[in-house]
Amino acid sequence: MSRRGPGVLRVLGALALLGTAADHLEELTAGHYAAIPTIGTLFWLDVISATVLATALLVPARRLPGRAGRAVPALAALGGILVAGGSLVGLLVSEQTPLFGFMEFGYRPAIVIAIACEAAAVLLLGADLARSARRRIPQHPPDDLLDRQSVPTGHWPPFAEP
Repeated sequence: MSRRGPGVLRVLGALALLGTAADHLEELTAGHYAAIPTIGTLFWLDVISATVLATALLVPARRLPGRAGRAVPALAALGGILVAGGSLVGLLVSEQTPLFGFMEFGYRPAIVIAIACEAAAVLLLGADLARSARRRIPQHPPDDLLDRQSVPTGHWPPFAEP
């Protein structure tokens, strides 16, 4: 088993998640989103979850024993996709209709940064999940699909005339 660190897609996806967290933290503090009921709480949850998941994606979790080494990166990537995708959907909904009584207007720099980081996180972490799932699927079938001993007639090949 290889003891490599996280791949490029995972690292870039984690950085995009950290960009989302930083953008939302800036909106909470300088943009005063913390004062907006429900939205402020959701932004805090987003900052915390994106930071925790990005950290989990950056640590060498493959060094964990057994299944944990495979499960932690995959679960962190899936969580990152859900957090970034949920934030992106929430933003796009709030551009069209009030969300929890709050509505966004226009595409100021913080909104553009959020869209870019969230979309990048979803795409990069999705590609990382697909790549790691593809590595676990055998690329070629075994040479001998039927074991000679499993043929009930005792003949080989199984459908040949005796």
